[in-house]
Amino acid sequence: MNADPHRLAHALGYTFRQDALLEQGLTHRSAASLNNERLEFLGDALIGFLIAEVLWDRFPNSDEGTLSRMRASLVKRESLARLARGLHLGEYLRLGAGELRTGGHARDSILADALEAVLGAVYLDGGFAAARNVVMALFADRLDETSTAQSGKDPKTRLQEWLQSRHRPLPEYVVIQIGGDQHDQIFTVSCLLADVNLRALGDGSSRRRAEQAAAEAMLEQIEP
Repeated sequence: MNADPHRLAHALGYTFRQDALLEQGLTHRSAASLNNERLEFLGDALIGFLIAEVLWDRFPNSDEGTLSRMRASLVKRESLARLARGLHLGEYLRLGAGELRTGGHARDSILADALEAVLGAVYLDGGFAAARNVVMALFADRLDETSTAQSGKDPKTRLQEWLQSRHRPLPEYVVIQIGGDQHDQIFTVSCLLADVNLRALGDGSSRRRAEQAAAEAMLEQIEP
């Protein structure tokens, strides 16, 4: 049984006037013809604009390329999926039988798309100001962590430099699972710091993306 979607709205700090919009935002295309794909389109554009706006304001000396890299890091699939997991969004999703069997409620692509859709639903339900408040609260910690020093470097590079600066061995990346359909594969990669036996996992649509996600997860564990 799906969890009560009002709990998700409460976690977002927003009260829906039109519950149907929230329900649509949580409905995957595998579950119904009236699903969250259009809301996802709207939410994607909304998030991109709002994050661009706050980066423009916070980093007045950064050029277009730097701002673009920072925005891309904040709104990429893996980042959105991580935020969705923090909200336990997978517990609220309406999925078809096939997606339920293959663990769709935990898949990065489905979680990220659903988060975009729910935020699109907030915009339609409450307007731009309400949507902005929700997005800013949701991304607050990630925005605070963002810096121009990190913006040009991917997670694997940052992790390698962090370890090298402390004279520690480099991480080991291993593909531990490949799931999904042939045309929509999901790679799961393990990032291991052997000297302290610390492991982090990452998912992605390619081995490279999964390795980057695993490195990002490891950085979140080891950085103060």
